[in-house]
Amino acid sequence: MEDFFKHQSCGITICDKEGIVLYMNEQSIKTFGDKRGSNLYACHPPYAVEKINQMLIDGSDNCYTIEKNGLKKLIFQTPWKNEQGEIGGLIEYSFVIPFEMPHYVRK
Repeated sequence: MEDFFKHQSCGITICDKEGIVLYMNEQSIKTFGDKRGSNLYACHPPYAVEKINQMLIDGSDNCYTIEKNGLKKLIFQTPWKNEQGEIGGLIEYSFVIPFEMPHYVRK
């Protein structure tokens, strides 16, 4: 199967319920190094580990912005589910966004 996410301009990282990194696209590897097979809990401070655990329990999403290395990024983390509908892990999307970004209200 073709990897549709491989060359996306956003970083995509996927882990299982134990925090083992299953997938990283090229942008994610460029940002973090190749962490496939590693546990993402080792890369996060305690407050982030707590948030990750909560998302894995209740299925909630987490969305925030960061500034790092002169770039502003939108981080969106969301659980993925297996074929039985159970939470199987998390997907993290990391998008570089402009510091001044238009906002539109649509009807």
